[in-house]
Amino acid sequence: MTARLLYTASDEDETRRLGEALADTLPVGSVVSLIGTLGAGKTALTSAVAARLGVPETETASPTFVLIKEYTSGRVPVYHFDTYRLKDADEFYELGPDEYFDGDGLCFVEWGDRFEEVLPPDRLDITITVLGPTRRAFELAGRGGFPSSVLDALREKLA
Repeated sequence: MTARLLYTASDEDETRRLGEALADTLPVGSVVSLIGTLGAGKTALTSAVAARLGVPETETASPTFVLIKEYTSGRVPVYHFDTYRLKDADEFYELGPDEYFDGDGLCFVEWGDRFEEVLPPDRLDITITVLGPTRRAFELAGRGGFPSSVLDALREKLA
């Protein structure tokens, strides 16, 4: 059975709260697949994680045109992928994702559902659904051997 957590954010502050909780809870080496439409908040969530880890908010932005951004000025490196413009899995493999996935940081992959076969089986999937101008529903699902204890800790932090 897949461990799940549902969280609803009514505004950007509550989305930031989820990002901060993720930064406080995710073990180093975690891979997070972010799934949602354009403008759903994938970059905002990743930016909140990076900010909590000490990366200045002025350094974070969508990696759409560079494909990957490395935020290494915080306590834990954050690697932010955007696969939206990639044509196929081979292009994703060319980025060398395994080096990042097996590394010492946290990996966030926007549009992770496009190339699921490239992602490690043990990961956290976060599906974001737009409910209104600032309201979002987040479904967090641990895949493979992703520790359910992380979702339990998140649940406590967000209660």
